[in-house]
Amino acid sequence: MECINLNDGFNAIHDICMSFILKLTHLREVWLFNSFDGCQHTILRKGVKFNQISKIIIIDLNINTISGLLGILSSFSLSGRKKPLHIYGPSGLAEYIDLCKKYSHTNFCYSIYLYILASGVTIDHWNYKMYVMIRYHYFELLIFTHIRPGKFELNKAEKFNIMSGPLYGKLKQGLHFILPDGFILDGTYFINNNYVGLKNSLFNNIYHTRRYVENNINSNMLIYRL
Repeated sequence: MECINLNDGFNAIHDICMSFILKLTHLREVWLFNSFDGCQHTILRKGVKFNQISKIIIIDLNINTISGLLGILSSFSLSGRKKPLHIYGPSGLAEYIDLCKKYSHTNFCYSIYLYILASGVTIDHWNYKMYVMIRYHYFELLIFTHIRPGKFELNKAEKFNIMSGPLYGKLKQGLHFILPDGFILDGTYFINNNYVGLKNSLFNNIYHTRRYVENNINSNMLIYRL
């Protein structure tokens, strides 16, 4: 997972209302968080292609957060985008997009799916999961990557004269097997170090609260408002 700051002139992301990108390497997807005015030009300068962006997450309806949304949606259409786009945001975002389309006389050549952010699991993928927590008029996000099994040690399996087949897949999952003679095969023995999942925290609050501190524990990446 890679985070790309779209706020030129800063070495870190200083304001969650500004825009940034998460590149999810294992999904081969790019998620855009918030859209300030003219962010589509910054995205191109950062070397990100419009067609790579599969999801847009809007944290709140602040003008700094949504002022560039119509511009980037129009840029997607002008670039000939065909695959659908998934947008996550607070209640009222759909009405904002409809009004912008109405008064700018703009239509898009691709499908848009809108989802209202609510507390709980919002995005649940086999490799990534996003939790949403509501705090006053904005949202706090936690993004987790799941633990994945490591490389299967084929040479260890051959030492035990285990024939190749579906059993290899079961052992890679860490399952245990008891053979007819009572010998136990421990799947974890045949795996070379599991990939430990990551935790990324996104907060839009300049004040520390108990929940803020608890949710931030063991985070690999922290993005917050100063």
